[in-house]
Amino acid sequence: MSASPSIFQKFDDFWKRQRSLEVECFECKRKQQVSGAATSTICPSCSAHIDLRDYKISSGFSRSIRTCGKVHLTARGDLGSSSVICKQALIEGRLRANLHCFGTATINYAGRIPGRISAGHIVVDRKADVHCFRRVRAGSIEIKGKMSGEIVVETIVTVRKKGSLEGNVTAKAFIVEKGGMFSGQLIIGQAGLTQGELLPDQKPTGASKMEDDVTVIAPQPAPAT
Repeated sequence: MSASPSIFQKFDDFWKRQRSLEVECFECKRKQQVSGAATSTICPSCSAHIDLRDYKISSGFSRSIRTCGKVHLTARGDLGSSSVICKQALIEGRLRANLHCFGTATINYAGRIPGRISAGHIVVDRKADVHCFRRVRAGSIEIKGKMSGEIVVETIVTVRKKGSLEGNVTAKAFIVEKGGMFSGQLIIGQAGLTQGELLPDQKPTGASKMEDDVTVIAPQPAPAT
């Protein structure tokens, strides 16, 4: 005999109440601990309102979102707002907004993305086949499906087995696993660039394709601990 959905919901709510989350104010960057069950809070420093809700978008949506929660754009969703800021994101539908995710953004979508994307970590899932028109910025990127566009990454780009990346890449490290493919220009070095900047005294490699185990690292990588 299985438990009813309402019982599972009660357990979920219970565990949320037991957890505490660290959130950062969008205005003054003050951090604070809040209950995992809270839907909003007020910054103790500047009194700004902080949204903590999760958003699930299953149809057309054009309002701006700024939350410390999650955003799930389903396959039937169409997100066309001017700005979306969130902690985590799962993109399965049409994204026309500018997305900034300070946690992990997972893309499982086939199509074009005209807006800007930036995230702490980006995962291009296995079923994804995405073309990004604007520069993508991230702390790191893991590509399991197909992606094309220009990307600037602070640390490492990893193209997994059966993954495919086409475009210009700037990163500190670059890995293509056996069975993965890369085609484009690659610049290895510092990635702390302002928009429109190129690395000084660095020349990109020519267009290339990599189908074997390939690891490209910065000239002076940090020692392993």
